[in-house]
Amino acid sequence: MNIGEVNHLQILRFTSVGAYLGDTEGNDVLLPNKYLTSNMEIDQMVDVFVYRDSEDRAVATTEKPLIELEGFNYLFIKEVTLYGAFADWGLEKDLMIPFKEQRKKLEEGKSYLVTLQLDEDTDRVYGSTKVNRYLHHCDHPFDRTAPADLLICDESDLGVKVIVDNRYSGLIYHNDVTRNLERGERTTGFVYNVREDGKLDVRLDPVGKVKISESAERLLSLLKVQKFLPVHDKSDPTEVREVVGMSKKTFKQAVGSLYKERLILLEEGGIRLKE
Repeated sequence: MNIGEVNHLQILRFTSVGAYLGDTEGNDVLLPNKYLTSNMEIDQMVDVFVYRDSEDRAVATTEKPLIELEGFNYLFIKEVTLYGAFADWGLEKDLMIPFKEQRKKLEEGKSYLVTLQLDEDTDRVYGSTKVNRYLHHCDHPFDRTAPADLLICDESDLGVKVIVDNRYSGLIYHNDVTRNLERGERTTGFVYNVREDGKLDVRLDPVGKVKISESAERLLSLLKVQKFLPVHDKSDPTEVREVVGMSKKTFKQAVGSLYKERLILLEEGGIRLKE
């Protein structure tokens, strides 16, 4: 039974205060009455999140938290007290972020990137905005064609910061941002480079031949609807992104691919679908 995680537990017995759930090692935990449903029965397996309540007792809930152990997410700060900041993480009891775990002083009413960690001495979870210390150094190559999970973070001078696979720090460079990205958004992308510092270079579109092929198909789909697109190889990158939703580099590769297949015509003011 793991604190701060979703556990798959068996219903052992029902009492006046709720149901007791157990794991394979003889541990049990209370699932309060308010989380019980009419179809629950003895020996049934249920998925519950386990954490400690305000009286330091392990308790289970069927509510899904916004963040799990060693995970990352943007959380809203509901209150700041003498003991620390308290964030809404989707459960009845707010998540405490101690002052020593705050990268900068947190303010009520704002959202911050938070990671959920476990204090092994007290067996209690806590939040931290010092996320860099909990991200890992990547020391292995990535399959460029395999999608990776991304959490969109803040923008920097070079591009948009992301957390890859809930574990690594990554960056999407400005010229690879092919659509609008919202802070806190979860999406997929493709890792095309592991840097010496263990951080990752990421693109939203597949890399290499797959990227050109998929981008060409996307551009062809637009042309089938609009027949003519007023962008070309001399167009401003911002204009290209607004019209076709891809970087200028990707756009030029897609145009080259479609032109080679004799599917489009290159005109002075843009590109046209060949009838």
